[in-house]
Amino acid sequence: MLLPDAPEASGLLALMLHAEARRDARRNAAGDFIPLREQDPARWDGALIAEAETLLLAASRRRAPGRFQLEAAVQSAHAARRFSGQTDWTAVLALYDALLAMTGSVVVAINRAVALAAQQQVLQGEAAGAAAGLAALDALVDEPQLAQYQPYWAARAALLAQAGHAQAADAYRRAIGLEADPAVRRFLQGELGRLSTVAT
Repeated sequence: MLLPDAPEASGLLALMLHAEARRDARRNAAGDFIPLREQDPARWDGALIAEAETLLLAASRRRAPGRFQLEAAVQSAHAARRFSGQTDWTAVLALYDALLAMTGSVVVAINRAVALAAQQQVLQGEAAGAAAGLAALDALVDEPQLAQYQPYWAARAALLAQAGHAQAADAYRRAIGLEADPAVRRFLQGELGRLSTVAT
């Protein structure tokens, strides 16, 4: 490995390994997209996760936290579901808080909103979670790049659907129109179709 004593290099490699560990679980046998929350942790590559965790632990001992280390730590928190059976959303949210403070990234802010919704759903119920997530997304409304950013509309659609708002359908259509991956587009179309089924 290049730069073995550079914690951010280790963090980046750990991030890449965590992403690769879940590669096979992102699609089913028919090639359909499976979102992280629905993936079977048993299909994640345990050896790659262990390697990523070793790198991340070594990087953390350098006490020089950076963006890649925090992003890898988020993935580490998700990977823990392979052993615990559940996601520690409070830990994920805290990591996104740290990432947002460090980067100011609107992409991080969107992911933080989703994590906040999940955390509040666990603590206070589905309606409270959706409301908290939507409020966090609403705070980003003036960001010009969001108009063409599919993950924003997909997250917004899911939270609107969770809250029972009719605007969810329009948000799903917006996300579908912006999505280039056919498998992800089919997934979003399926979510939109479920809204129609519920409505009838």
